Amino acid sequence: MTDHHKPHGAELLKEAQEHMPLGVADSYRYWGQEDTVFVKSVKGCTLTDCDGQEFVDFRLAYGPIILGYRDRRVDEAVIKCITESGTISGFSSELDAQVISLVKSLCPHIEKMRFANSGTEAVIGAVRTARGFTGKNKVVIVEGGFHGLYDEMMWKSDVDNWNPQTQAAPEVIPFGAGIPEASREHIEIVPLNSFEAIDEVFERVGDDIAAIVIEPIMGNCGSISSTKEYMQKLRDVCDQFGALLIMDEVKTGFRVAKGGVAELYGINSDLTTYAKAIGNGYPVAAFGGRADVMNQIRFDKTGVTHGGTYTANLIGLTAAKATLTILKETDALETVNRVGGEIRELLSRVFTKFGIEHRFSGPDAMFGIHFGNEVPQNYRDWKKTDSALYVRFAHNLIKNGVMLEPDSREPWFICEAHKDIDLEWLEKVAVQSMEDAINAD
Repeated sequence: MTDHHKPHGAELLKEAQEHMPLGVADSYRYWGQEDTVFVKSVKGCTLTDCDGQEFVDFRLAYGPIILGYRDRRVDEAVIKCITESGTISGFSSELDAQVISLVKSLCPHIEKMRFANSGTEAVIGAVRTARGFTGKNKVVIVEGGFHGLYDEMMWKSDVDNWNPQTQAAPEVIPFGAGIPEASREHIEIVPLNSFEAIDEVFERVGDDIAAIVIEPIMGNCGSISSTKEYMQKLRDVCDQFGALLIMDEVKTGFRVAKGGVAELYGINSDLTTYAKAIGNGYPVAAFGGRADVMNQIRFDKTGVTHGGTYTANLIGLTAAKATLTILKETDALETVNRVGGEIRELLSRVFTKFGIEHRFSGPDAMFGIHFGNEVPQNYRDWKKTDSALYVRFAHNLIKNGVMLEPDSREPWFICEAHKDIDLEWLEKVAVQSMEDAINAD
């Protein structure tokens, strides 16, 4: 069991708060004065905090780690690149086309690509390209999806404070202050898996819809997933109205299958965004799709502008080349899925032992846990689950040496290195954590 008293962590947080708001470099890393985590080292699937406490990690930095932290195969390639070639030049390199060729070999629907440095940047590039190609303005997004931290995408349905007994639909609100009302103008928000909502929005403003942007498996909403029929509906309505279908695979790409969601569903998007697992933790992202759409990026007054100083830097592309080669040529993803399935079965035994109704959503590589008797079909269904029990269970797991995000809207991420964990130990920890969660109710 870990020690809740973390003297060095408390000291570091106090010092950091002299220099940064909340004392952290990313607001989502602040877990409160007592629980904010400061990491000393990571390796494989384990994380050691600054007070020397070790955790088996299922958070995996919100999903980039697909092989394991500090994977030797990837890190050695990056070190060689730094020592022999450098890090950045502001020009092109042979890696550019090599990495895109690897992506295309795994994702046949990708014809041309451009690189970015984060999922947010990839979504910005894809949406701008879609608008440039179609000449339209509006973008349809799905409740519970997350598409990066830029103003236009930082509007959400307030399901947390939604009362289904008195409100027809959740209020749409900004993520916080500083987001201008004008950024809401061209965003339409619909619930997942609702044919009626899609028909309504296209009947109302379909002539000005440039794209639908969707995470088919929602990485910030418990891996609640679209049905294949819904994805086909989106494909058909986009074709009918001349809009583009953008699949946001920032979290699912090269994780849920070698070809991502497109492989699982057998439905192709016009544009796709990638990040996270593409580089096993190194900062690299990309967006791409149909050649005719991507060719809208060009140097003339009717073309779309795209670029960035650090775009296609040698470190990120080297990591991507190494990671994608491993995923393509080894059974790494088969291992991830096998271990994820074993962990789901283990957790199901624990929940059943305590008589807790539960359902899993999403694939084995990034599954969500929902306490209730139905698999949620959209974000509003998540409201019906016992998320309070999940929060208590998750905090107890952390106390007992299992790291995860203590929110049922965040999936459990699995990496290849999880093959080495002691499943018997994990089951005992889960039993103790659930017992304590129930007793605390």
